[in-house]
Amino acid sequence: MSRRRLLLTADTVGGVWQYATELARALAPLDYDVVLALLGPAPSEGQRGAVADIELVETGLPLDWLAPDAGAVAAAGAALARLAADCGADIVQVNQPALAADTRFGVPVVAMAHSCVATWWQAVRGDAPEPADFAWQSALMQRGLAAADAIVAPSHAYAAALHRRYALPALPDVVHNGRTPLAAPAGALHDFAYTAGRLWDEGKDVATLDRAAARLGIPFKAAGPTVGPNGQQIRLDHLHALGRVEERVIAGCISARPVFVSAARYEPFGLAVLEAALAGCPLVLSDIPTFRELWDGAALFVEPGDHAGFARAIETLVGDVPVRLARGDLARRHAAHFSPARMAAAMDGVYARLLARSAKRGVAA
Repeated sequence: MSRRRLLLTADTVGGVWQYATELARALAPLDYDVVLALLGPAPSEGQRGAVADIELVETGLPLDWLAPDAGAVAAAGAALARLAADCGADIVQVNQPALAADTRFGVPVVAMAHSCVATWWQAVRGDAPEPADFAWQSALMQRGLAAADAIVAPSHAYAAALHRRYALPALPDVVHNGRTPLAAPAGALHDFAYTAGRLWDEGKDVATLDRAAARLGIPFKAAGPTVGPNGQQIRLDHLHALGRVEERVIAGCISARPVFVSAARYEPFGLAVLEAALAGCPLVLSDIPTFRELWDGAALFVEPGDHAGFARAIETLVGDVPVRLARGDLARRHAAHFSPARMAAAMDGVYARLLARSAKRGVAA
């Protein structure tokens, strides 16, 4: 079989960067040549160096949720279609479904839905009316999902949320994310709690962890930006904020096997949890559908928003080393199911189905 060419979008703002780079590498043995089309803010020098083996195109195009209006997203989609044609793509995967809303790519399109403002709002704000500026973003998401040849979600819980919010005719395909363990020598066990991600994102509910940290007698470290690209920010009074750090710093933190904690109210998958679990960190997670789906039996669960409950769960693990080590080993063994190879094989199945359908149409024409 000849090698196929995939145009894959990515960004550096959240976990899509890790997802896309892992997928690109894992697809190579399956006869795919991947062109990574980067949207949004530019990568750091460390990120550029880490993908020297991947064909990277820094497009300068905006992300849908950072774009000023629908026209900017439509223009970005049109530019991606031109890039797909120029690079000879056989298939396109957009990790922002809105980019497919008003664009004809001429090849099969997979919409990988990692998140969206509407499902974020429902999880974080409940029944409160959506802001007016969400309307055009949700409309683009709706049209992008409808235009795609296949829709994929990283968890069954998020697939169900998309199905409900956008009244999809069928549930999206589900392909769990995969992650390679971060390279770091096994370190000595240290007593601290740890969280990572977009700390400014209200959906991560880091404010609850900040209150939990005030009740602890051990440090609680938090890696990630406290200010978002649109000026969103959070003040942390008790967490030890590390700021935006490179992978080697994260690897060093989790090699000490701290208690990893996430209080997220909205999490379509949660790559930071997977990274920590692969390093043998015991897990304390908010009791939300995604985390139950992915980590039931391998984590301690706490009701969202219960800062005292999070503090108690952390103290339980820190105070009992044998239990902490056993919980960390359980998390590591469970995390092994979420491998890049398994993710790539599942995505290859989606691509192959679409390419076969496209070829049949070509023969019929």
